[in-house]
Formats: sequence, structure tokens, C-alpha cells
Amino acid sequence: MSLTGTDVLPEHSAADGPPAGGSLEAFGYRQELHRSLGGYASFAAGFSFISVLTTVFQFFGIGYSFGGPVFFWAWPAVLAGQLLVAACFAELAARYPISGAVYQWSSRLSTPSFGWFAGWIMVLGQIVVVGAAALALQMVMPPLWSGFQLVGGDPAPLSPTGAANAAVLGVILLALTTAVNVVDNRVMSVVNRVGVTAEIIGAVLIVVLLLNHSERTPGITFHTAEGSGDGVLGALLVGSFTAAYVMIGFDSAGELSEETHNPRRTAPRTILTALAGAGVLGGLLVLAGLLAAPNLTDGHLATDGLSYVLTSSLGDGVGRILLADVVIAIAVATLAIQTSASRMLFSMARDGSLPFSRKLARVSPRTGMPVFPTVVVGVLAAALLLLNFGSPQAFLAIGSTCIVMLYLAYSMVTGPLLLRRLRGGFSTRGDGVDETGRPLFSLGRWGVAVNAGAVLFGLFMTVNLAWPRTSVYDPEGGHWYFQWFAVLFVGASVVLGAAYRFRVSLRRRTRAGSGTEMPG
Repeated sequence: MSLTGTDVLPEHSAADGPPAGGSLEAFGYRQELHRSLGGYASFAAGFSFISVLTTVFQFFGIGYSFGGPVFFWAWPAVLAGQLLVAACFAELAARYPISGAVYQWSSRLSTPSFGWFAGWIMVLGQIVVVGAAALALQMVMPPLWSGFQLVGGDPAPLSPTGAANAAVLGVILLALTTAVNVVDNRVMSVVNRVGVTAEIIGAVLIVVLLLNHSERTPGITFHTAEGSGDGVLGALLVGSFTAAYVMIGFDSAGELSEETHNPRRTAPRTILTALAGAGVLGGLLVLAGLLAAPNLTDGHLATDGLSYVLTSSLGDGVGRILLADVVIAIAVATLAIQTSASRMLFSMARDGSLPFSRKLARVSPRTGMPVFPTVVVGVLAAALLLLNFGSPQAFLAIGSTCIVMLYLAYSMVTGPLLLRRLRGGFSTRGDGVDETGRPLFSLGRWGVAVNAGAVLFGLFMTVNLAWPRTSVYDPEGGHWYFQWFAVLFVGASVVLGAAYRFRVSLRRRTRAGSGTEMPG
């Protein structure tokens, strides 16, 4: 809870520099979450949110169907852009190691109102990401064993029965991750670390085995899809969806700062290493899949993705074992994303910034976990999956919308940070040391250039991902709401947030006029 006992963010500006001392109380909050996570657990939080196996297996087919092999080159481009964003976040994580990272950083760099919208957009995006990650089970469980196709019929994710089955599997997974997330953060940490270790080992094995079964040379990556009328640029723009979806969530190490030992030192390092490691490994997965695919033109790569490559190239036995590892990665990724979203809700709620703030800000003294936010995230994500019963196209709409929301929220941090730098209000000189006595992570004289690149990249990707391309969002035609789904969802989120803020402001003025106190 806030030490101020009010329903506003405790006063502290980025212009003031980080407060003296490394304790949470220096920022105006009590230490309620249990601080028990080490360096590897912090890395695991960021890596499992990114989860290269989950996202590459989920979106490989989409990238290939619109771009062909050339979509691989969108990968290093997106990685370079996101490293610029991650470098800015690493600076902020060292100076403001607080849960609700994006919300807290944006609020302290700009205004509490602007920061609230950044947090609002971020947490809604995270909830959508939780649902989208859970849907990824459909890409691997039916190929692993046909009995996992519970609904029956075609298991393809964009078919009616495949979409319905994806929703069923996703809801079951969300029930499990919610249970783990409310038990204890040490249990959550163990599951996360074991899962990430299994994912890294599995991903490396997949890359090595597929490269040993290469059918062609890397030169194939300069080819576009047959019949594509958009050219190389169009193929890269749409193909970047895969990379853009994979390389988000590296800020999770910042979200768990209040539960991490030595967060000023640990969080910046794990933000950068999680993104860099996942980016390199994911790029190798994409390349190995393209090189080892038995056929590039029979349509299987576009519909079945990497699951088809594994079982076809490596045989059913080895392929199924590796697919089982992907199932573990998907489960752990869903767990990590739900954890991150619940911490954002908790952070905003303890400032009295959300409906039902008192319940959302409550932490179990025994487990040190914010139970109510975890349950809310799980229930809302599960409700979102019901869209898949209505239309298979909801799969792509959900996936694209969540990354648009996160890229926009990231820009609402890097934008104010750049303005601070240009006005001289964000100085990294002589602003203290971390818990081990070393200087805080800093971009130094490269700060403005890196920050400017991060802003431009974030805004470009937000527009690119949200652009209402009929061929991407409404290929069957006649569903304008799917074509404009991302734009409509973002717009509705802003309007809903503004309506809530207006209502709260009106209540405060009314109570102030009557001389009564606004409840927290």
C-alpha cells in the first residue's frame, strides 16, 4: 500500500533522480510482496514472457503465409528496434525498481494522468496477451496427440473446430496458471525457472536438429511468397508480425522488481539479456525451420507452421518429444504473462487508480501474492477466448491487438523519457549506485540517440501492426470489425479509460464541495 494513504501516485519526479537508498519505502510504498527472487528467476520472468517457442510456433505460419521465406529478415530488424527500447527500460529499472513498471515510469516521467493511461493500455494489452498465449496450445497439442482435439474435426487454428478447441485448451491452461499464481511466489518462481530451462534446452535442440536436416541454403530467405503482389517491402511489413509478437514482455523483470533481490542491479541486466537471448534463439528457430522444411510450396508451412517441420523432418518420435517441450514453454509463458499483468493491476490499485482498488491492492500476508488481481486477469483472459467460438478470425485479431497495445504503451514511456532528456530533466550523472555499490546502468552520451530511435521504432511498429489490411485481418471479406479490430479495441480502451477518469474526477469534486472525504 502507498505510505501516503491517498489514492494518487506518491510524489517523485524523474527530474529529481532516484531517491536515496534502495528500499521501496523511499518511493512511498510499503514492502508487501515477498522479496525472494534471484537473478535467474528475474531472467526467467522476462524470457518466459517472450517465450520463443510459444510465439514462433504460434505465428510462424502467419509470417510465412504473407511474406514467404523473406519474412526472416524482419526478425533482426525488430530485434534491433526492441533492443533500443530495452536499453531505455534498463535505465529506468535501475532508478525506479517498482512493480507496475510501465505505469510507474510513465507517471514519473510525464504526469500521473498520462502515466495512468499508459498503465491502463498496458494492462489491457497484457490481459489480451495472456489469452493469445493460451491459444498457442492449439498449434502443438493436436499434432502431439490427436486426442487433444477435444472438439473434433479440423485442428487448424483458423478452422471453426480448431478455433473452438483452442479456446477449450486455453481455458484449461488459464485455470492451472491461475492456481499456481496464487499459491506462493516461490512456487511460481520454481515453475518458471524449470520451464525456462526446459524451453532453452528444447529450443537449442530444435535448432541443431533442424539445421542438420537442412534441405536448402540460407539464400532462400531472399525469396518472397509465390503470387505475392506486395513485393519485398510488403512481405517484410506483414512478416514482422511474427517477430513483433515474440519480442515483447522483456520489461517483466521490472514488473517483479519488488520481489527481486538487488533489483537495481538485477532488473536492468535481465531485461537486456532476456531480450537478446530470446531474439537470437528465435531468429535461429525461424531460419532452421525454413531450411529444414520438406516443402516450401505445398501450403503446410502457412497452415501448420513449425509443428509440421518438426514431425516431418525429425520423425514422429523425436518430433513429438520436442512438441511436448513446446507445450511446457507455452504453459510457463502464460503463467509469466499472467504474473506480469497481475503486478500491473496491483501497482495501479494501491494508488487508488482502478475500480475495486482496495481488493486489487490486497496482498496475502502468508503467500505475499496479490490474489485478486491474478484471478481477475485469468477470468478476463478466459472470457476473451470465447471470441474464438464466434469466428476463427478472432485468433489473428486477438494476437495483433495485444501487440499493438503493448507497443503503444512502451512508446508512452520512451516518448516522455526522450522529452525529459531533451529538456535536461533526466540526468544520469552521479545518480547513485546499485545494491552492490556499482554505478547504475546508464546509456551515457548515447542516451538521446538510443531513446530517439526507440520512440521512432515504437511508433512505426504500432502503426504497422494496427494498419487495417484486409488481406491480413479480413481475408474472407464482409467483416469490417475484424479489419479494424486493433484500431477499434485501442480506441474503445482509451474512451473507457477516459470515462472512468472523468467519473472519478467528478466524484472528487462533488465530495470536496460537500466536505466529505473520498474513500481510497
